[in-house]
Amino acid sequence: MKFLKDYNVPGDLPETLPIFPLSGALLLPRADLPLNIFEPRYIRMISDAISGGRIIGIIQPTDDTGDEQGLMKVGCAGRVTSYTETPDGRMLITLTGISRFSIIREVKTRAPYRKVIADFKSFEIDLVMDVGASEVNRPALLTAFKDYLNANNMNADWSEIDAASTEVLVNTLSLLAPYPAQEKQALLEAPDLKTRAEVLVALTEIALSKSFSGKRHSLQ
Repeated sequence: MKFLKDYNVPGDLPETLPIFPLSGALLLPRADLPLNIFEPRYIRMISDAISGGRIIGIIQPTDDTGDEQGLMKVGCAGRVTSYTETPDGRMLITLTGISRFSIIREVKTRAPYRKVIADFKSFEIDLVMDVGASEVNRPALLTAFKDYLNANNMNADWSEIDAASTEVLVNTLSLLAPYPAQEKQALLEAPDLKTRAEVLVALTEIALSKSFSGKRHSLQ
């Protein structure tokens, strides 16, 4: 991704960041997140981003009610890498992850959307591709993924999976994993790629265990 050359150190990223609180959403460095934007305040946010640095932050709320939801402490900033406006006024965008951030504080703004002062320094590792990839137990990850697909009667393009880098594999599977918001947050906050892969394998094994137990119970 050529745009990543523009972000070599945390100082290359904006201090003030518009944020999109979105429960259950997960954005990770160099992974793509497609979004269907329809709320007027977020259409405004995306329009402002496109006319500026194209960067927004995705972060999970701590609750699902109210306009001023509490926010998790860690989110991920991404760049709008594609967008389409639909005839009914929506925006279909792809957000490509750059780096995680922690919230220092929220700032007052006249914009209809929220903004925070973001700290990227703790996540400088995110700006370097494939850091820690060699420490990932790729066979264990693939085994867990295959078992999950088999348990749910799903298929995958294995030639494409085999060709993917370990970082892309871990982060893409994390995005696709159908786990609750708290578990998505655990994947986001994993300190490195190795830990994220281990968390993903553990979550998948737990899900498979519950699925197997449920099927066994239904047969009794």
